[in-house]
Amino acid sequence: MFTTDDITHKRRETMHQFTFAKTRSQPVSHHAKERQPISEYFGELTFGLGQMRDKLPREAYQGLIRTLEQGKKLTKETADDVALAVKEWSVAKGCTHFCHWFQPMTGLTAEKHDAFISIQRSYHSELGVMEKFTGGQLIQGEPDASSFPSGGMRSTFEARGYTAWDPSSPMFILEGEHGHTLCIPTVFFGYHGEALDNKTPLLRSAQALSKEASEFLKLIGDVDVKTVTATLGTEQEYFVIDRSFVSKRPDLILTGRTLLGAPSPRGQQLEDHYFGAIPTRVKAFMEDAEVELYKLGVPIKTRHNEVAPSQFEVAPIFENANIASDHNTLTMDVLKRVAIRHGLTCLIHEKPFAGINGSGKHCNWSVCNDKGENLLDPGNTPHQNLRMLAVTTVVLKAVFDHCDALRASIASPGNDHRLGGNEAPPAIISVFLGSLLDKILNSIEKGEAAKATEQQIISLGVSQIPDISKDYTDRNRTSPFAFTGNKFEFRAVGSSANVAVPVTILNTAAADSFKKATTRLKELLAKKSGRDEAVMELIKELAKESKAIRFEGNGYSLEWQKEAKARKLPIFDTTVEALEVFNTPKAIAFLVDNNVLSKPEIESRYHIAVERYVKTVEIEMSTCLEMAMQYVIPTVESQLVAMDAAHKTLSTTTAKKLHGARMEALEEALEQILTSHKTLKSGLEKLHEEKSEATKAKTLSTELMEHMRKLRAACDSAETMTADSLWPLPKYREMLFAHTIA
Repeated sequence: MFTTDDITHKRRETMHQFTFAKTRSQPVSHHAKERQPISEYFGELTFGLGQMRDKLPREAYQGLIRTLEQGKKLTKETADDVALAVKEWSVAKGCTHFCHWFQPMTGLTAEKHDAFISIQRSYHSELGVMEKFTGGQLIQGEPDASSFPSGGMRSTFEARGYTAWDPSSPMFILEGEHGHTLCIPTVFFGYHGEALDNKTPLLRSAQALSKEASEFLKLIGDVDVKTVTATLGTEQEYFVIDRSFVSKRPDLILTGRTLLGAPSPRGQQLEDHYFGAIPTRVKAFMEDAEVELYKLGVPIKTRHNEVAPSQFEVAPIFENANIASDHNTLTMDVLKRVAIRHGLTCLIHEKPFAGINGSGKHCNWSVCNDKGENLLDPGNTPHQNLRMLAVTTVVLKAVFDHCDALRASIASPGNDHRLGGNEAPPAIISVFLGSLLDKILNSIEKGEAAKATEQQIISLGVSQIPDISKDYTDRNRTSPFAFTGNKFEFRAVGSSANVAVPVTILNTAAADSFKKATTRLKELLAKKSGRDEAVMELIKELAKESKAIRFEGNGYSLEWQKEAKARKLPIFDTTVEALEVFNTPKAIAFLVDNNVLSKPEIESRYHIAVERYVKTVEIEMSTCLEMAMQYVIPTVESQLVAMDAAHKTLSTTTAKKLHGARMEALEEALEQILTSHKTLKSGLEKLHEEKSEATKAKTLSTELMEHMRKLRAACDSAETMTADSLWPLPKYREMLFAHTIA
């Protein structure tokens, strides 16, 4: 057991480290370029199509474009030309190594570094080294795949895995203090071609969406459309706290969130943090991170304080969804790395702190044609507005038909703690359109026209079509999928997620909906006298059929849960429930039919997700048990010893009675801690005997999760009754508000 002096010393050591961190000179920026115009260095560490156009022979560049636009195979000669150009460029910038940067199904990125060297043996057997990089090395690598999760698609002893260059995403240089590395974005697949990553399905979904949406647009009058692209802008929320506190919190070190901790008297109730002045120390970190991101070609546009104390957000300008996905993954990595340089820790977990807002990753999704026209944006002509309504209702039908798969795509242990909270949408997928657009669709169903002032409407110019407002809507923070003017905001995605996963499902759902809409429109065109009349009839039908997914009210309300159930919308409160969607043939058929994921690939992802849930929650519970036993219980016992000694010195009856009540309350908390600890520990030990991962996951998410909640509640209660000088863990008030005085 710790002595009082030991615990006090440990506690003060933490505070001394923080005091040193906040009083030392602000770290010198890692980049002098922060004072230069962003335009002068934006993208200087990237090698994309612009750089290739300037540096490649004309025929090589045209060959690359044919590969990207027509799916033609890249020739060896073109690959060698690209490899030579990128090698010369990256070596000139200080690169010594290259790597194939890929995204296995671990939720993280992976890379294996190789040097730009070729060994030359002279006549006298002396070794020489020269920089060399071939087209073969650029196009394909072969990392050991046996240690990456495959979900049963391959045996553990089958080690072959391949990385293949994705030329649609720019190569980039990651700078290090002791050397730079060229990173080549790649897909990752197995010996038999099965996707072992998150990027491959995303690229497939983009291809499916382009094909089906283009066919639909040609049918409604855009006869010259060649491609349709999904665009994405990801708002990334995160917390920043002083690094010295993290070193004293096993839960933050091992799980990324606090498993214990009583609420601070001041949380977010004053509503004074949102959009407030950014603390000086945090702003220095943000500026440093932005310089790195700008050099990597990430178009960061916005930074601000979020609602919860110590919570912040960064948001980019829209990009192609594949590139935006890569850039968001890079953004998370850069934020975490740069925070360390500033004596901070960046927490990307969905719910690092109980009792205050968690963090999401709002995915602003839209579609545009090869002319750059946003298909969800009201336009200047009757046709553009008719097209906007048609595309909007197709997307509504996509969300309605595949809302169960969309819910499953955002399922994670961290998001379970966030969804349904006061800052996050509920775990029920619905669409918010805004009052006027909702009214317009209702009017179309009834054959009526919506009314609005001249300033608020754009006349569609077709007698059968009502007026439509441009960006006439307020935001609905309680909606998981909200229309916000010219895009849909998928708000339910968790902050730590790889956006490639939910965007893959969304793209494929839209592709499937476009395909079915094309078939139906062809039938209507054969019946109706004109094209616009047929399109309007399709809009009317789709609006009616998808009406159950539209909800304009408060998603947090109990009334909505009852209403959603009455509408027969799927309701999955936990990850374990949501993941079962991938075991439902009807729910996953659209992924197979559109050649985005095969049945074995879907099954593998289900098994990986379940196994990851089990491992994550087991680590959390084991950490919670360890912290209770090694930190909380000894501290409470020391407090009780001190209280017992103090009790004997009290002289008045009233004082003894009141003091005794305090001791009794703390003893009750200790008893609850010991009881809950024993129950949770026993449950975990019993769980290890279970063979089925699905059964383990269900037990963890219900019975054992409740035991952990009880253990936490008892520990947090004890914290409020224990002397501050004795408590060994940094408290919420310190971690959440330290940046304001740093």
